This record gives sequence, C-alpha cells and structure tokens, in this order.
Amino acid sequence: MNEKLEKLNQEIEKTEARLRRAQHKEKMLEHQIKTLNRKERTHRLCTRGAMLESHLPHPESVTDGQVSTILKVLFCRSDTKRLVAQVLAENQKEDTE
Repeated sequence: MNEKLEKLNQEIEKTEARLRRAQHKEKMLEHQIKTLNRKERTHRLCTRGAMLESHLPHPESVTDGQVSTILKVLFCRSDTKRLVAQVLAENQKEDTE
C-alpha cells in the first residue's frame, strides 16, 4: 500500500513538473508572438512613413503637425473616402474567397 502511494506521489510530481514546463513554454511563445507583432508593426510604420515622405518635397522641412493636417485634409475628401472604401471592400472580398 505504501509503495502504491509513493508511486502515485512520484507520478504527481512528474505531472506537475511537466505542467510547469508547459506553462513556461506557453509564456515564452506568447512573448515571441508579442515581439513579432511589435516588429511587424514597426516595419509597417517605417515603410509607410517612407512612402509618405517620398511624396513630400523636402520632407525634412515639414513638421509633424503639418503632415497631420495634410493627411486630415486628404482623408476628408470624398474621392479619397471612396478610394479607401473601395480598397477595403476589395481586401474583404479577397479575405472571404
């Protein structure tokens, strides 16, 4: 009877150790996902910022506030709104196919 109890306790210890390893691995994977998402976002922001600057003459002389104003005005235009809606609709259509 004592041997059975000892074996069961050993089994519990092994299972708990496996659980701790799995939990640790889960935390590591979650951290990797966050890191990859952050790197992907940073890359996207840099790429799109470079695209914007390529359309501005002398981008170094334009302030952040001025760029924000330009974008606000451009995105309030009805033709821009239609274009954005069209692009988003096409993307949604591609996602469902």
